[in-house]
Amino acid sequence: MLDMKFIRQNIDMVSKALQDRGSRIRLDTLLEHDSSRRSLIQEADELKTKRNLFSSRIAKARGHGLEDEKEEMRRVSEKIKSIDAEIRSAQEAIDSIVMEIPNIPHESVPVGTNESDNKVIRTWGEKPEFSFAPKDHWDIGEDLSILDFKRAAKITGARFCISWGPGARLERSLINFMLDVHTTEHGYTEILPPFMVNRESMTATGQLPKFEEDLFGTDDYFLIPTAEVPVTNIYRNEILDEESLPEKLVAYTPCFRREAGSYGKDTRGLIRQHQFNKVELVRFARPENSYEDLEELTSDAEDILKRLGLHYRVVILCTGDLGFSSAKTYDLEVWMPAQGVYREISSCSNFGEFQAKRGQIRFKARQAKKTEFCHTLNGSGLAVGRTVAAILENYQMEDGSVRVPDALKPYMGLDLITPIR
Repeated sequence: MLDMKFIRQNIDMVSKALQDRGSRIRLDTLLEHDSSRRSLIQEADELKTKRNLFSSRIAKARGHGLEDEKEEMRRVSEKIKSIDAEIRSAQEAIDSIVMEIPNIPHESVPVGTNESDNKVIRTWGEKPEFSFAPKDHWDIGEDLSILDFKRAAKITGARFCISWGPGARLERSLINFMLDVHTTEHGYTEILPPFMVNRESMTATGQLPKFEEDLFGTDDYFLIPTAEVPVTNIYRNEILDEESLPEKLVAYTPCFRREAGSYGKDTRGLIRQHQFNKVELVRFARPENSYEDLEELTSDAEDILKRLGLHYRVVILCTGDLGFSSAKTYDLEVWMPAQGVYREISSCSNFGEFQAKRGQIRFKARQAKKTEFCHTLNGSGLAVGRTVAAILENYQMEDGSVRVPDALKPYMGLDLITPIR
């Protein structure tokens, strides 16, 4: 969240950032509310001073006489009450607009309009070659009887899936494999958070109020769209010790998204499910080190793809494609040979102070008198369903079976996935 003082003092920078992002937020309206609020506060302060003088004079007279002064004080008090209501109204209008203002992109983020302006910064591995026409992962999964979209649709609706036998084991193996690598080799502490959160938690990480239509909610709670939400909110309204930073947490959770804006895009298969599994990396970092942390976090996510032998590329998102809360984002895009395209499998972001200000997540250095806001970061390490899809397509055999990546063989207890019925 950008506070009003920052916006007021950096109006040109904020205006340019909004323009680069393609935002339609009207800063002139915001500044009008802010100017009005400050004028009202000044007027109220002057009236309160006047009321205090009347009060002092009446007290000295011990309540005798001064009827005119008493009447004037009552009128002043009523005026103050009216102005305070106007101040609250102006503040609500300010807060409503400020909560819709996205983060300021980092200076290293390329300016662009949409995903076509994103920049590929590196690739790893080689595209697999096939002596046959590779099949889509949903056809592979259905032919092997390990993915069942039809029965899932009967049970719930579109964009859900039942995983059978080796398919279910593949998901479970990937979750355990990812958690093991991130905890034992990358130094993350494993967390198992709640899968439902309150409105305050969604607001702190930036899902609310802007993206409520993408969420599944109940009367009091929301199903989480990613473990980023509950894990980041662990320290909401808390002050961390500087020595604990960077704090590195990893969590497996199911995730729930309406995908309200997809409009038919990638709706077949496992790419855009309403429910999916994900392993999430979250960091709380010192401001001066957070962009180094972003590089390391991205590398941790890449390591999973390397160990699985999946060809991928790293893309830096342009200003027009940047997420609402993010200051800088790298997408990891894995190669999907059946369609001949790269698909996002992880998004690694530095949010700077944006989420920390919304959630009041601070730290205090040992020698410092004041607290500072942490920088928060997260990234998928990885999206499990999309990893399943990538393995099925990249490791498929001509006879319809699928080779198990070497890194997963100890978890799967299988070298090859073959039809189960």
